Amino acid sequence: MYHSNTVYIIGDAKASQNNPITKKYSQFFVALVVDFQTDEIVDCECSSTIQLTNHFVKSLFIGEAMGNPLIEESIRKRYHGSSQKALLVAYRDAEYKYTQVKAALTKET
Repeated sequence: MYHSNTVYIIGDAKASQNNPITKKYSQFFVALVVDFQTDEIVDCECSSTIQLTNHFVKSLFIGEAMGNPLIEESIRKRYHGSSQKALLVAYRDAEYKYTQVKAALTKET
């Protein structure tokens, strides 16, 4: 399903205690499939309780490049769900993990 030059990264964060996501999953997760040759996010999913949320989050990430500061700006401007802060933190966590994975893959070649 995914090309061999893609990696799977998960970022996680705590959502607020009154958030249904916290009640269902304990934490908020954003999963990203990234092409490590181009840094393009090719697929995405998050731990949402509403399918529309997942579709909307996909629209924020798919086609963007990891590390692009416009992603965080887009989340702040467009995503006004109760887990906005958790989404930002989870993305930053995924971004950090991606830089580590990419560095390790670069050393291998």
